[in-house]
Amino acid sequence: MVLCYRTFPLSFPKTGFSYLCGMNWNYQSLLPADFAADSRVWIYQSSRLLSMGEALQFEELLNTFVENWKSHGTPVKGFGTLFFGQFIILMADENATGVSGCSTDSSVRFIKQIEELFKIQLFDRQLLAFQVKDKVQLLPLAQLQHAVDNNFITPDTIYFNNLVQTKEELESKWMIPVKESWLTRRIAIKA
Repeated sequence: MVLCYRTFPLSFPKTGFSYLCGMNWNYQSLLPADFAADSRVWIYQSSRLLSMGEALQFEELLNTFVENWKSHGTPVKGFGTLFFGQFIILMADENATGVSGCSTDSSVRFIKQIEELFKIQLFDRQLLAFQVKDKVQLLPLAQLQHAVDNNFITPDTIYFNNLVQTKEELESKWMIPVKESWLTRRIAIKA
């Protein structure tokens, strides 16, 4: 049986795994409505899909981190989730509590612990993610032009723009066509 994930936050009762192939790409409704549009966002893309067991283990760790996330001793209004079994989303609503260098450092330490525990890479910015044939496909930046030249990636292919910085950008600019992304400066597209 092939295991496919649908978009889900990793906190019960909202968690949803699906054994039916085909992803639900409509993640926006799963973001917290009570967070400001300018809430800060960090996206960490895994070098591989997490298994269901790993995702459940990760859920516990992420929930614990978010519940205890502090900025100068004050709880951060935070949110964390795993989308598509491969993207860790951390969000902090700075209208409630400002996020300091120390609280950002603690989140980076947490992500590095996740890397070590699950034997994954989460800081490789040279590894690009695309939606291809209803799946997340990873491609090294160095192979991007080859993928375009051979029509594996087209201007309309959906790209995961992990550079978004706010909730508003996450909702509207995370999954975008290649032709609307910074990648167009790196590739030559055939006319």
